[in-house]
Amino acid sequence: MATVILILGLLVVALMALGVYATVKVVGAARRGVDRTITQARRTVEDTTLRAKSYGQLGVGGELAQLRLSLRTSMRATQEALRAGASEDASLSESLGLFDRLSVHGRELDAELKALEREPDKATVTSRLPGLKERTAQITRSADALRWAARDRARRFADDELSALNAQIDVEAGALRHWTTAPGPAQPMAGQEPGQGPVPADDWGGEPDAPEAITARDPRQSTAYPWQKTARPETSN
Repeated sequence: MATVILILGLLVVALMALGVYATVKVVGAARRGVDRTITQARRTVEDTTLRAKSYGQLGVGGELAQLRLSLRTSMRATQEALRAGASEDASLSESLGLFDRLSVHGRELDAELKALEREPDKATVTSRLPGLKERTAQITRSADALRWAARDRARRFADDELSALNAQIDVEAGALRHWTTAPGPAQPMAGQEPGQGPVPADDWGGEPDAPEAITARDPRQSTAYPWQKTARPETSN
């Protein structure tokens, strides 16, 4: 009896531990989902603000906003393209590693541009703009190169697969169009019965022609109902 009670107690403890573990997992997943939603919302708001500044604000502030917007747009598009391609093409894993290294420089530049937006010394910021533009161009150029290379690779694979598929379809279409008609029974010559050789010359005068034998219908050409199609013999290659 004590053993049964001990086993039941262990089962209860195990079920409680399992319930706690499942609850923690669910709460963790929900928290990650909330954090992801908050991050996306914050990113959307920040991109919208930068877009408004780049078009509506003149001077150094507008240029800094334009640089940040260009940088963030290029880096995000490249990240999405590489991650989507890596799920189907393992060769892009190295490209993802290079992009991660490039992202370090991109984040540093974005943080610097963001800090300069609040810098009161506009003259100093203006003097640093050429260097900031060059760094932004270098990073976006590299990101764009990775993104377009990944897209070209995916398109090339798709084109090769489509070409192979078209070749297979052409072969199958040719096989479907390759049919032959079965030869029918030979028709007897005039004045000649079926199975009889040529009519001798002395039989050509005055004798009435023998009635032609009725040839039986080919059962393959018969149809039981008007809506049934005639079966056509096919030849195998």
